[in-house]
Amino acid sequence: MLTPICASAQDLSYQPINPRFGGNPFNSNHLLGEANAQNKYTDPNDRSNQSQADIFAQQLQSRLLSSLSSQVVDAIFGKDPQQSGTIQFGGQTIQFDRGLDSVTLRITDQSTGKETVISIPTLVKAS
Repeated sequence: MLTPICASAQDLSYQPINPRFGGNPFNSNHLLGEANAQNKYTDPNDRSNQSQADIFAQQLQSRLLSSLSSQVVDAIFGKDPQQSGTIQFGGQTIQFDRGLDSVTLRITDQSTGKETVISIPTLVKAS
C-alpha cells in the first residue's frame, strides 16, 4: 500500500490564435479571410455601382462647396475681414457676424428651415 508513485506533469501554456493578442502573425491573413467571408454588411456609400456621371456630379459638388468655403473663410479672416455678411448657395444661406472674441456662423437650410450655428473663436494678436 505504501508504494511510491511518480507523477509527472508539464506546464500549461496558452498561445492565442489572434495576432492582435499575441498570437502567430502568420494567422492574420487567414483570420481576415474568414471574417470577410462571414461579413454580411454592405457599405451604403459604396460607389462601385454608381455611374460615371453620378461620381462626376458628386466630385463637382464637392469642389464647388470647397471653393465656397474658401470664399467664406477669406471674407471672415482674409486681408480685409468683413464684420458681417450673407452668402446664398443653392438651398443654403450662410450668415456670419463678427463679435469681440468670436465669429458666429448661421447656416440655414431654406427647404427645411433647419439652422446650424457655429461659433469660431478669433485669435487676438499680441502687440
